[in-house]
Amino acid sequence: QVQLVESGGGLVQAGGSLRLSCAASGLIFSTYNMGWFRQAPGKEREFVAAINWGAGITDYADSVKGRSTLSRDNAKNTVFLQMTSLKPEDTAVYFCAVDVTVRTKLVSSEAQYDYWGQGTQVTVSS
Repeated sequence: QVQLVESGGGLVQAGGSLRLSCAASGLIFSTYNMGWFRQAPGKEREFVAAINWGAGITDYADSVKGRSTLSRDNAKNTVFLQMTSLKPEDTAVYFCAVDVTVRTKLVSSEAQYDYWGQGTQVTVSS
């Protein structure tokens, strides 16, 4: 059974930083690309970032590009999303997801991700 568990969310002031983690189990973690999405109140879930299985390729939404760094530790089955210069508009529930289709390219559509975590709340105060 595939499980993804996010952690690291919280309340932070604008301009601050957070490091989100996603621990995976029940799959050969090093085989698959991973993604992060977020959903703000009243809005649809949107793509944040993705990283390929070998951690050599990353992709970021324009809204977080330059402020976020995605990495992974395959030995620990964990992916990390470091976010800096946080803004109130970054407030959302952040979800990690795994794409179990072996691909050479990263994808940003949530429909192409197969398993999801429960999410972790990030709140940025102004």
